[in-house]
Amino acid sequence: MEERLPRDKDPDSEARGRLLAAATDLFARKGYAATAVREIVAAAGVSPPVLYYHFGNKEGLFLELMREAWGDFESTVDAALGETGSARDRLLRLASQVVDLFRAHVGVARVMNSIYYGPPQGAPAFDFDSCHTKFRQAILGLVQEGVSGGEFRPGQVGDMAWAIIGAINIAMEIELCHPELSLGPEGLLRVLHLIFRGIEAPRVGPEEEAL
Repeated sequence: MEERLPRDKDPDSEARGRLLAAATDLFARKGYAATAVREIVAAAGVSPPVLYYHFGNKEGLFLELMREAWGDFESTVDAALGETGSARDRLLRLASQVVDLFRAHVGVARVMNSIYYGPPQGAPAFDFDSCHTKFRQAILGLVQEGVSGGEFRPGQVGDMAWAIIGAINIAMEIELCHPELSLGPEGLLRVLHLIFRGIEAPRVGPEEEAL
């Protein structure tokens, strides 16, 4: 019986990973359209047939980069929504996890931004808006839970959600453009705590509870 190597020791898996890493770096630095297959395979240390075997072509490689990042993001959001605890604590955990994931995929994020916000580069279509929509709906749902459960004051749930999303987006934008100014995990939590002070329901003292 043929012995199978662990996935992380499988030469095919290693070559695939090098191709993804090389494509991420080149797409981020040069742009999708300006990057040739020969540059990707040279940077990955493989031959063109290896790229074609794993991804079919450059378009398939790009789509796999996006799908892997989206899959990690989707799993992170779904896991956060399935956790127990207060809405506030779950929002803090989700924010930290999403920014950590962004840091881990910052090269892919640069590629996404260049495609989404920049001029057309001939890249295959990918539904970037679904990422934004899922994240917004997750934050909105947790804020609504907080309002319904009495953690957060009654008010415009959408505005509360946008305040939280804005802080997270700024933290990611700094990581992307000015990593030397990174808020870091503690800085992000400090900013979010300020927001929560504004939306948390007033605490009821013992005298008021007795009334």
